[in-house]
Amino acid sequence: MAAKRGPTVRRLQLGTELRRLREKAGFTMDEAVSGLGFSQPKLSRVEKGDIGLPKSADLEALLERYGVEDPDDVEFLTELHRDSLNRGWWSTYRTFLPSGMATYIGLETEARTIDAWETNVVLGLLQTERYARAMFERAKSIEETTTQFVERNIALRMERKELVTREASPVELWVILDEAVLRRVMGSAEVMREQYAEINSLAALDNVTVQIHPMASASYRCTRGPFTVLGFDSRLPSLVQVDDASGAVSAIGEQYEVWKHARRFDAMRAGALSPEDTPRVLEALTREIGH
Repeated sequence: MAAKRGPTVRRLQLGTELRRLREKAGFTMDEAVSGLGFSQPKLSRVEKGDIGLPKSADLEALLERYGVEDPDDVEFLTELHRDSLNRGWWSTYRTFLPSGMATYIGLETEARTIDAWETNVVLGLLQTERYARAMFERAKSIEETTTQFVERNIALRMERKELVTREASPVELWVILDEAVLRRVMGSAEVMREQYAEINSLAALDNVTVQIHPMASASYRCTRGPFTVLGFDSRLPSLVQVDDASGAVSAIGEQYEVWKHARRFDAMRAGALSPEDTPRVLEALTREIGH
């Protein structure tokens, strides 16, 4: 299946280019927007990639102010702007997503590499439908969510897995799972056995690596919660995704934060069991949960 494309990366690219052009022209944000009909906070959000520029006339006005006249540059930026306003394939799910999740899915869709550390549940990109259902159903009454919320989130989760299984340019996924994740029963023993088999099956793909961090290991384990490092091509620097206590999702672009999380991931990769040990551990867990 061909890779789905979305507007999120183009929006970030456009913001980065507009910030570079503004700084090159020597304008402060206030000077850049003076007389153009929109505010400094709006330009700030556009430059960060949080929102798009809704009107092509706004882009034209900024390019004129920054002295951008080269036809190739104007065409490139105009194309970025047009693509940034497209609706992502996940837009039909937006109503049911926590804060920041739509942006994260847009970034995830176009990532070349994903390095993930998971401490609570099996990483979403590895989950079976039954595991995902058990997870959402268990939280339904506590979180006061609806049946529609559960069904839409399960459908979205299964669509996201196409990033890993598609034939054309699948994402390079490296996952480290805390052993506790695999011992934490979600749904039933049968659901867990199916989930172990699914992890084994996905880990056999050339683009997927799964390691297990033993509970008994004394090696470094990040205790600040799960995180994901997204790597892109040269169009966009790496980003790190973290969840806060409220469930909101944040994609952080500060390179020190990205470096810090990548360093943590590398340390845990060195301390976890080797990928070759993953099938053995999953088989042992399958036998154990059967009893």
